[in-house]
Amino acid sequence: MDILNIRTFQRIDFIDITNEIEKKVKESGIMEGICYLFVPHTTAGLTINENADPAVINDIRLKVNNLIPYKDTYTHGEGNSDAHIKSSIFGVSLNLIISRSRLVLGTWQGVYFCEFDGPRNRNLYIKILAG
Repeated sequence: MDILNIRTFQRIDFIDITNEIEKKVKESGIMEGICYLFVPHTTAGLTINENADPAVINDIRLKVNNLIPYKDTYTHGEGNSDAHIKSSIFGVSLNLIISRSRLVLGTWQGVYFCEFDGPRNRNLYIKILAG
């Protein structure tokens, strides 16, 4: 298992980690298999979406913040309930197919680490299995 350390710089941040994951897959030497990603944080998540036009991620950020605002009638004492909700909706894990030592992604797809309570130092666990 590998751990990727990620530094986030904004309260809500979407960081394209596709290249870092691809590098870990190549380093593993596995030609065919599965790459399992897991975020051990309750206010962060993962998603796959377009990485060709940064406007897409900006639109996602804006819409998510409109749907789940930072300040609302939350009861959680830490003041980050919105981040917990966003993490639950996005999810904390992904399974990616590996073929020919590469992630199987669509032409415009990238893997994003989603920060909802930053800035912070975060970890992403990566497990690559042959199969």
